[in-house]
Amino acid sequence: MHATPRPRRALFLAGAATTALILTGCSGGAEEAEGPVTLTFAASTFGDPGLGPRLQAFVDEFNASQDGVIIEPASVPFPTFGQTVLTQMGGGEGPDLVRFDMPEFSTAAAAGLLEPLDDVIDAAELGLQPGPDEYLFVDDARYGVIHDTSNYVMFYNADLVPEPPTTFDEFLATAQATTQGDVYGLAFRQTQAEENGVWQDIFNYVYGFGGQWSDGENLTLDDPKNVEGLEAFQTMYDADVIPKGADAATFRRMFAQNLVGMELNNGGYVVATKGTNPDLNFSVAPIPFPVRAQGAIMAPIVVNANSEYKEAAYTYIEWMLQPEQQQKLQEALGAASMATPTERSAESLEEMPFLTVFDELTNTSAPQIVVGFGPQTPEIRSIVVREVIAALQGQQTMQEAMERAQAEAEGIVGAP
Repeated sequence: MHATPRPRRALFLAGAATTALILTGCSGGAEEAEGPVTLTFAASTFGDPGLGPRLQAFVDEFNASQDGVIIEPASVPFPTFGQTVLTQMGGGEGPDLVRFDMPEFSTAAAAGLLEPLDDVIDAAELGLQPGPDEYLFVDDARYGVIHDTSNYVMFYNADLVPEPPTTFDEFLATAQATTQGDVYGLAFRQTQAEENGVWQDIFNYVYGFGGQWSDGENLTLDDPKNVEGLEAFQTMYDADVIPKGADAATFRRMFAQNLVGMELNNGGYVVATKGTNPDLNFSVAPIPFPVRAQGAIMAPIVVNANSEYKEAAYTYIEWMLQPEQQQKLQEALGAASMATPTERSAESLEEMPFLTVFDELTNTSAPQIVVGFGPQTPEIRSIVVREVIAALQGQQTMQEAMERAQAEAEGIVGAP
């Protein structure tokens, strides 16, 4: 549910004419800081070898445009990013600005660690894309705005798969026809060791067949549509069209080496794939499932409730949301979609004409959380993946898997 927009506060633009005196947002009363205010911005993207320098250049442009605010990246290792930042914030510290993934966002918002942004963000005025934006409210209060969204699509090797499938039956047939010798038609995660990745993969099957993990208030893990999507996932597993046992790093390298025909992945994969093999002849298409609904890596930018310089933090967010900056941020992040609709440059479309496919899916994508149970998503995810893998291995049916997952997960969140 969206909150009723409140009157928007006056924009705080720390441009060339702005005084260097910045009011803080401390609860104990406003303080003044002499000279430019330095904010820390934590984003796992900074550690990405391909995208990190691009995001840093974007931040550098902001810094060059300001007299009163300087943004510095906070160095947090990717594997422990979410837990590290949440621990810092829970202790009353942490970065001023954070680009969170949705599970950590849900946890932070529910714990009261984020500053409400209802008076900062006017969705109608800014033209925010409604699909992603609806997930940034907790108890009708806004706690973030989209920094970037990477929608899931079907990547395909155009030399191995000249025509992308448009239905599930075609998807299966194409994978079977492409699988020959050392070449596989498809690849996805299927081991408990890659729990998070398996969750991301099965998410597309569940939503693509019309299912969902909850109705927002109650868990619906054993819903018939969920089972149907997971049975489709098992169909692909049983068809022997994937390199079974291969982890993501291995089969993504195989994709770049012309040894895998198709893979479901998000927009961040574009830069990585081109970096591995710039000459690979690949393209993307919508996932060919019955319902146009798929997962997305949605990453909101938030303000730490502990920050002493909230007004300065708002300045960066407002600058980022301006149309010119939205386009520049999109160019920096490649295949990502932004908080607002943007138009791709002629140069980027000449290089990668398929980029519009990602943007067209933004409002039918969903974050890979259990809606209404964001903080409990990791526990629910672990249960679901465990039961799905047991079904893949022939220990039970998918129906039985989801019935067991529903019962165990209700024990964690409480039965309705």
